[in-house]
Amino acid sequence: MAERKDEIQGSLHSGSESSASGRDNVSSERVEATLQPLPGTTGRTVVLRAEGLTKTYAAVAGTAGRGELELFRGLDLVVHAGEMVAIVGESGAGKSSLLHLLAALDRPTAGEVWCGTSRLSIFSAKEAADFRNRDVGYVWQFHYLLPEFTAVENVAMPLLARGMGHSSALERARTWLSEVGLAERAEHRSGELSGGEQQRVSLARALVTEPKILLADEPTGDLDGKTAEAVFGLIQGLHIAHGLTSVIVTHSLEFARRCGRMLRLKEGRLEEVRIEAEW
Repeated sequence: MAERKDEIQGSLHSGSESSASGRDNVSSERVEATLQPLPGTTGRTVVLRAEGLTKTYAAVAGTAGRGELELFRGLDLVVHAGEMVAIVGESGAGKSSLLHLLAALDRPTAGEVWCGTSRLSIFSAKEAADFRNRDVGYVWQFHYLLPEFTAVENVAMPLLARGMGHSSALERARTWLSEVGLAERAEHRSGELSGGEQQRVSLARALVTEPKILLADEPTGDLDGKTAEAVFGLIQGLHIAHGLTSVIVTHSLEFARRCGRMLRLKEGRLEEVRIEAEW
């Protein structure tokens, strides 16, 4: 671990560091207006598309093992540019597994996922990693920050991984920390940040590469009610301000209703849910 830390820190700190950013902080206050669904899809750019998606896990051998598990079969999904789509469903329905397929973190048993003109199933491991670094911003339920590095260093990691110079990477990272309201916490390590601040750092890290699509898997699931509200409001504000295309898995019907479109994953299929409908 010490060798790994020294190696990465050497990349981060060799040469001068540039401080960024004259951008105003994005408020974490609630965005009151629910996002409106996009009008008719004619002429709209399709950013993400799943066709006939099936995911099956093989049976586990042994008397105490489980049988074959099928999460979905023939699942279809289309997400257009600028949409904010919520996916809801019971625990164990496969929501996180679906996001993994959309991000090329896993492969479907059958069917296909496309991001723009990129067909994910033909990617090699390196091509999948490059795709995630280039086109996908991913926010997990847990922040997964590297504890030995500061907030700005954590945000800069995806840029350093793609070969950007350290000064430019740190400058852009500081800009995005300002976007999520953490300009003054840039030099703090994750253990010195609150849960909500850690998740805001992870959001800045997801967006620092300016991806085509933001995928968020229960981004408020580990937070208390007030902090969850602030973080979701921030996500919604950034979605609007930066014209993002976002797919968000959430257990919160309140948050899902504030997205432009709500889909329920049930019995292996996605079904449209009217925003005003009861869960």
